Amino acid sequence: MPFAASAAGTRLSLRAFTASSSARSSSARASLTLTPLALACLLALPQAAQAQAAPDTTTLSPVVITANPLGSEALASPSTIVQGLDLDLRRGSNLGETLNGLPGVSTTTYGPMVGRPIVRGLDGDRIRLLNNGVGSLDASSLSFDHAVPQDPLSTNRVEILRGPAALLYGGNAIGGVVNTIDNRIPTEPIDGIHGDVAGSYGGANNDRNGAVQVEGGDGTFAIHADAFSRKTGDLRIPGYARSSQQRAIDDPDRDQPRGKLPNSDGQASGGALGMSWTSDRGYAGLSYSGYDSDYGSVAEPDVRIKMHQERFGFASELRDLDGLFTSVKFNFAYTDYQHKEIEDGETGTIFKNRGYEARIEARHADIGPLHGVVGLQLGQTRFSALGDEALVPTTDTDSAAVFALEEWKLNDRLTLSAGARADHTRLSPSASGNERFDGAGRSSFTAGSFSLGGIYKLDSAWSVAANTAYTERAPTFYELYANGPHEATGQYLVGDQGLGKERAWSGDLSLRYKKDADKASIGVFYSRFSNYLAEINTGRYRNDDGDVVAAGDDGALPEARYQGVSARLYGLEAESSTRVLQRNGHKLDLGLSGDYTVARNNDTGRSLPRIPPLRLRVALDYGYGAYNAGVSVSKAFAQHSRPDNDTATPGYYSLDANAGYRFKVAAVQWQAYVRGINLTNQTIRYATSVLRDVAPEGGRAVMVGLRGSF
Repeated sequence: MPFAASAAGTRLSLRAFTASSSARSSSARASLTLTPLALACLLALPQAAQAQAAPDTTTLSPVVITANPLGSEALASPSTIVQGLDLDLRRGSNLGETLNGLPGVSTTTYGPMVGRPIVRGLDGDRIRLLNNGVGSLDASSLSFDHAVPQDPLSTNRVEILRGPAALLYGGNAIGGVVNTIDNRIPTEPIDGIHGDVAGSYGGANNDRNGAVQVEGGDGTFAIHADAFSRKTGDLRIPGYARSSQQRAIDDPDRDQPRGKLPNSDGQASGGALGMSWTSDRGYAGLSYSGYDSDYGSVAEPDVRIKMHQERFGFASELRDLDGLFTSVKFNFAYTDYQHKEIEDGETGTIFKNRGYEARIEARHADIGPLHGVVGLQLGQTRFSALGDEALVPTTDTDSAAVFALEEWKLNDRLTLSAGARADHTRLSPSASGNERFDGAGRSSFTAGSFSLGGIYKLDSAWSVAANTAYTERAPTFYELYANGPHEATGQYLVGDQGLGKERAWSGDLSLRYKKDADKASIGVFYSRFSNYLAEINTGRYRNDDGDVVAAGDDGALPEARYQGVSARLYGLEAESSTRVLQRNGHKLDLGLSGDYTVARNNDTGRSLPRIPPLRLRVALDYGYGAYNAGVSVSKAFAQHSRPDNDTATPGYYSLDANAGYRFKVAAVQWQAYVRGINLTNQTIRYATSVLRDVAPEGGRAVMVGLRGSF
């Protein structure tokens, strides 16, 4: 689903419709032509529309970014919240697909069950995935075939922070933060019983899914329970699975699948139980969750991947304290993750990741004009890979960090913020009898980061936000110690123990507008890396034993080595939503959006790999009473900027539509909807996918869904 059917969830103003408001009307997002004239029109549209539409009387409620320790409604860095009906209309089979098409956000993809968010062209360990504010410990940053063990069905809300202002979460948030929220530990008092039940069917992969969530309490003690299940078939595709340029170099006898993507089916299920004690001065609670999935590797027709994760969480907060600190918040999560790669019914490689992360934030009493938060974060993980594709040695990673964020409101117009963080990371590898890793030695890094930002209100509607940051990221264990074949990506990966810290100077500047139902934002960003850790194809080939061989030999895999290079990334993000009609209960919103990222390896003058192209979107969203409908057209341009030994990606259009109806039966409020996806049946290949030449996205599809709240 490139650029989801409804983009009402893309709000940079950090204010949003409540869930009930969203059910009445879905605001739009769309694309813009990136010319000076068009950008001027983007920001002028809200002003012009005021002469045609009556003032919007919809009540807006503030939405706080929980991933921001100060809980501010407005941040210097661009932020997006997706929830309610907006999230329902976006939900895909994985987290990356669900968020793909939001400004600055794209996805990796490895078949319909696998997708990890990419922010501003940065992926892997540069994007921090959080669950309820605590790191999600899995193996998704290690390889593109490793799924994120967070199903959108179990998520109530997603927060995206774009840019390095998210550095309070570590150097691996240099590109941004994606925080999923599920309320498995209730943070506010619950009185009575309420919940949700939802299900949908359809899509290009015949996705059948359902979810239920129930919460109850007596105003002091609260309990939460949820469960979900998803099952998909092989993905329907418009034409050949392999691209024309790939078929041109394939062996003439090679099978060329058409119409369906083989081995792309899958299933996932999970659930959670949580409870907490709540009061008007805080809460304390526990949770347990489990996640299981089984899906095919679309690059290897005989390989299945089975994933299992268990997660134990504790969270608490004390508010309205006297003394130096006015509130203290504590989060802890222990994760036991296992990932099996099964070939022809036999387990080949087992990936395990076990560990914990603990985080404490203390908001201090105001010091003159300053109010802020200080904190401590601790973590420990043990990652192991055992079997034929043991890419890395068993590695213990210990980390500790201190951070602070201060905010100074100089006056009603200007608010400044400053943050700093210091991290210490120690990596201890063990060869465990595998001679590939006999030379792996301990490494330790101390990284420092800081940021400065501010928001200036030009008037009641317009504001300017700016942010700059210096960020350091310690290399991961696979960047240091990788040494082995990885059939899933068709590479032989080689790490480098001599790698230093990744360093980057970054900044962004945005102009924002918000008045009544109209909103607009346009921003630019720039990052310069003095030591960007990248996978570089060396031009050599190795076999499974690690021997250098000729390209045409059996089992020959291209060698990719992690290297530090000079790099720069810059681009533009823009979006606008304008109420063009409001009369006699009828509402019509016009949305425009677009983003563009340039990423260069300064050492070679070539592009960095897997960078999204220029993307544009235009949409209309209509609402009348219990009815809503929308239609959008998205355009992704061809991506010809690529590194050596890589392929170009053709552009595509996508036409999407949706319609919904809200009704009530007894005490249950229902929302029914239907979505049309890629209605013109275009062949879509994401430039961000490592398998773009062998696994396209789905073709024309329809999905129907129903959600009930009680």
